[in-house]
Amino acid sequence: MRLRNKVCVITGAGSGMGRTAAKMFAAEGAIVAVLDIDEVAAKQTVADIHKSGGHAEYFLCDVGNEESVKQTIEKIQESCGTPEVLYNNAGIMPAEDHSVVDTDEAVWDQVLKINVKGIYLMCKHTIPLMVSKGAGSIINIASFVASMGCSVPQDAYTASKGAVVALTKSLAIQFRPHGIRSNAICPGPIETPLLTDWLLKDEEARQVRLGRQPSGRFGRAEDIVHCAIYLASNESDWTNGSIIPIDGGITSNYF
Repeated sequence: MRLRNKVCVITGAGSGMGRTAAKMFAAEGAIVAVLDIDEVAAKQTVADIHKSGGHAEYFLCDVGNEESVKQTIEKIQESCGTPEVLYNNAGIMPAEDHSVVDTDEAVWDQVLKINVKGIYLMCKHTIPLMVSKGAGSIINIASFVASMGCSVPQDAYTASKGAVVALTKSLAIQFRPHGIRSNAICPGPIETPLLTDWLLKDEEARQVRLGRQPSGRFGRAEDIVHCAIYLASNESDWTNGSIIPIDGGITSNYF
């Protein structure tokens, strides 16, 4: 098992890619701290892991609220031990997020609060514990949109993911001397409830976007989590500051 007894904190683990990550990490032997604001969904993730013989515990956490994050990390430390992996997966992509010229300020602020401030707060309260242990891996979920534009814009989301990439680079330089590596994964379009609700209910829109995808399919959560397991494991000891596109080749496609 590649993650045996590693304490792995996964945000947004109640559904979608986060739930898949929690289950796959547990299958690799991790002790998974399942963080989400949706108690019912997160408890289901934990129940699924326990049913499979894995180790997981649920923690109610609003990643955009510092007191919530601080208390959650303290509870994880007491209950599970020092976090060795921080998987910053939680993120939002609201339908109301359009171009800068027609996106409401409240929508912009909420997206940046969860997608960027959430990572800042999780790192702020987890990294000192990793430093005290002299080891850790931070995995940030960015997006392929951080490196390319779109004619159907989601400017708050795009800006937030660009910020995640930049922050990851900074963390990688600051904290690798303390034994902590930081990397980001940039998924292409993944068939999760988030993407399905936003776009893929429209079959015509679905086919247009599939036409841009050299692999002929949208990604699956597992495609991303396989990379995350590598980054969480000791195998990635010399992988630091990397921005890894897992996108089926879409960012390499000119036409």
